[in-house]
Amino acid sequence: MNEQSPQDVALRKRLHWHSRRGMWELDLLLVPFLEQCYDNLDKADQAVFRDLIDEEDQDLFMWLMRRELPEDPDRRRIVQRIIEHAESADSIGHRPV
Repeated sequence: MNEQSPQDVALRKRLHWHSRRGMWELDLLLVPFLEQCYDNLDKADQAVFRDLIDEEDQDLFMWLMRRELPEDPDRRRIVQRIIEHAESADSIGHRPV
């Protein structure tokens, strides 16, 4: 069994809380990505995701709706992965009716 440390549990709760945004569109993209993909990211990309979700909702919305791209190439890569995940069959269970 894969036991998580109290620090890992606390981090996961924080990430889930911060992935729940004030905008429904962002929730639909960030929460499924966290639940289905975050654990498979390497440590560097996990750090980029953690930094990304600290951004303002308006910036995240612009990036995730493809109206703009982040200037930072690492953030641009994670944003692209989130978008690709949302468009993939893996995220269908999280789409509203």
